[in-house]
Amino acid sequence: MTFKFFKYLRDFFLSVLSSFLLVCSFPNFDLGVLAWAGLVPLLVAINGKGPKYGFFLSLVCGALFFLGIFRWILVIPNYTLLHHCLLAIYLGSYFGFFGLALNFISKLWGASPALFSAPFLWVSLEYIRSNLSFLALPWALLAHSQYKYPMIIQIASLTGTYGISFLIVLANAALATLFMERLKSPLPYRKPFLVITASSIILTLLYGYRSISQPLVGKGMKLSVVQGNIEQARKWDPTYANEIMQIYSELTLKASREQPALIIWPETATPGSISLNQGLYSEIRNTAGKAGTYLLLGSAQHQKFDGKEAIGIQYLNSAYLIHPDPGMVKNQRYDKIRLFPFGEYLPFKKTIPWALISVRESGNYIPGKEFTVFELPAFRFGVTICWENIFPDLFRQFVRGGSQLMVNITNEARFGKTAAPYQLAAISVFRAVENRVFVIRCANTGVSCIIDPYGRIVDRLKGQQGQDIFIRGVISGWVIPFESKTIYTRWGDWFVWVAIFGSVLFLSVSSLRTRGEKVH
Repeated sequence: MTFKFFKYLRDFFLSVLSSFLLVCSFPNFDLGVLAWAGLVPLLVAINGKGPKYGFFLSLVCGALFFLGIFRWILVIPNYTLLHHCLLAIYLGSYFGFFGLALNFISKLWGASPALFSAPFLWVSLEYIRSNLSFLALPWALLAHSQYKYPMIIQIASLTGTYGISFLIVLANAALATLFMERLKSPLPYRKPFLVITASSIILTLLYGYRSISQPLVGKGMKLSVVQGNIEQARKWDPTYANEIMQIYSELTLKASREQPALIIWPETATPGSISLNQGLYSEIRNTAGKAGTYLLLGSAQHQKFDGKEAIGIQYLNSAYLIHPDPGMVKNQRYDKIRLFPFGEYLPFKKTIPWALISVRESGNYIPGKEFTVFELPAFRFGVTICWENIFPDLFRQFVRGGSQLMVNITNEARFGKTAAPYQLAAISVFRAVENRVFVIRCANTGVSCIIDPYGRIVDRLKGQQGQDIFIRGVISGWVIPFESKTIYTRWGDWFVWVAIFGSVLFLSVSSLRTRGEKVH
């Protein structure tokens, strides 16, 4: 009995250790190298166990991982510990199903086939998590931990970000075979597995080196990013409206001295909607005229996460391109397509009793319908608003539609000085690599930066003491418009469907086998 207790304790410790290593591999710890071994303790713990026990240990690991990754979300108004626990259990269940499927294959086919199947299963579940209706959340994918390693992440232009996750899990599974060997659990086909893994990593690095060795050639142009650093409590307070507009006007005129082709303001920069407030619109036009250049800005009728019901009123969260010539009446506009559930709208509010888990009414926003490509005389660009940048397929639709570079405008003031803006900036790196375009990130409080087509953050706004969030200022940098021709831009998530096919194949073959045929 005592032996079993210590065995369970060891398994639980290994599960917790995996979650700790994985959390530390993401911003703002940024120890990305840990991801390459972060799953090893969990794989060792569930080796030889039943599917149900594998599910439980993996669920614990996943729940703790997401509790750590999303520790910052507790600062959002009306978000409680109950909601946090429900979020952790839901997201952690994807880890749980990974452990369940892995041990199902192991039980009926053997440990070696199970470990071979691990990257296929993992990528399939990451994809489901990233695309499951209003619960879709492509955040904290294993690949995102590698944003600081350009040579590793270049394969995203071929396979998408999921290809990097596949490689990381493959490496973890290979390392797990070495630990199992030491624990006197010998596995057949271990050497071929190690050779395949090592070859995959070497080929990835060679492709990465070849990619980033290519110079970025083309006609460059200068863009300016304005970070207003407006406190969330003041953004929607009418008494501060004049002060906010004065701040943005002064920063815009400062940026105009660099003679950029475009000046960018963040999401919901204006204290109200320029579509409804004619005085505010006139003030914006006047600022653009004084600057003598195009002005891109975010404007919405109402703030998110306010918990107030808007009866009979439907809002839009939009990006506007303002012409510097006051005589040009027509402006271009993009309306946010991917709204934030529970922040900008309440999903299926007529059929799901959200009140039972203390979920209040959210801002009554409606989604946009068109992937607008803004056109300037010298280039074309698309705009994603806030968290839209985390959705790879949505992002690539703009590029497929003709965008030569991408702008992400966002307001993360409500998250405070947490890991949230750093995690979002890290995800933006992969959008640049997947489509081989510059990504310009303009935030209200940070991180505002310019990312090149190889995923390198070439410039970011920093204060005098090196801080890059909750500061006010302007950065101007050169970008090159590109016509994307990457495999990912053209074919999307083809690699995921290969992984899903592989997962179905492993599970199907396992279910057809008898225990007597199991490979040890």
